[in-house]
Amino acid sequence: MIVRELTTLAEFEALSRVFDTIWRPRPSNPPVTVELMRAFSHAGNYVAGAFVDGRLAGGSVGFCSPPREATLHSHVTGVVAPGAGLALKRHQRSWALARGISTITWTFDPLVRRNAYFNLVKLGARPERYHENFYGEMADEVNAGDESDRALAVWRLTDPRPVDDAPEAVVAVDDGPVVREVSAPVVLIRLPEDIERLRREDPDLAKRWRMAVREELGGRLREGWRVTGFRDGGYVVRSPSDPPSDR
Repeated sequence: MIVRELTTLAEFEALSRVFDTIWRPRPSNPPVTVELMRAFSHAGNYVAGAFVDGRLAGGSVGFCSPPREATLHSHVTGVVAPGAGLALKRHQRSWALARGISTITWTFDPLVRRNAYFNLVKLGARPERYHENFYGEMADEVNAGDESDRALAVWRLTDPRPVDDAPEAVVAVDDGPVVREVSAPVVLIRLPEDIERLRREDPDLAKRWRMAVREELGGRLREGWRVTGFRDGGYVVRSPSDPPSDR
C-alpha cells in the first residue's frame, strides 16, 4: 500500500468515484467535488489517496484552520480496502507534523461503533464536542433517513496517548435502548451494534438510539464531561467533578 498526495484532475476524479461507491450520494450532493479537491490541493491543503497494487483504494480531503490554530480539519475520508484508513491517517499525521500542525480534527457519526472504535482506540483521538444535525439532511445511502448528529474528534498529535478509564456504571444498553439514571462519576454509554443496518431495517429503533445518545453523550459533553476511552461497545465518559488520578 502506498499513500501519497493527489495532484492531478484524473486523480481527483478517481477519488470522487471511490467516494461515490462508498456513499452513493445524489449527483447534486457529492461529499466533495472534483473542483474543490483541485482548489484545496492548489492552496496547499490535504488531498491524499491510498493505492493498493496501483489502484486507488481510498482517500482523504482536509483543510487547515487559521495559522494560530495549527489545526488540520479532515473533512471527508473514505476507503474500500482493509488497512487503507489507518494508512491514510498515519500519512495525514506525518503531513501535519511536517507543517507545524499539532492537531487534526474531523466529525463522525457518534452512533457508528466501528468508527468510534477506530478513532478512539486505534488513533487515540477523543470526541470533545457534540453537534446536533450538523450537516442537515444528507442525501446519500449511508445517512439518509436520520439526523446528521456529529461528534468532533480531536487528535492531539504531540500529546501522550490518553489512558482509558474503567467505567463504573452503564447508562445505555443494547435492549431498547434503555437509559438509566446513574450517579457514578465514570459511566459507559453503549452504542448499537450496527446503526446503519438499523436505519434500513428498523428506522424507529434507530431514531430512539439517536435521541438516547444525543441526550446522554451530547448532554454530558455540554456539561463538561470528557470522553476518556471506548470499550465494550461504548464511550467511557468522566464527570468534570471527578478529575483523573495520576497514573
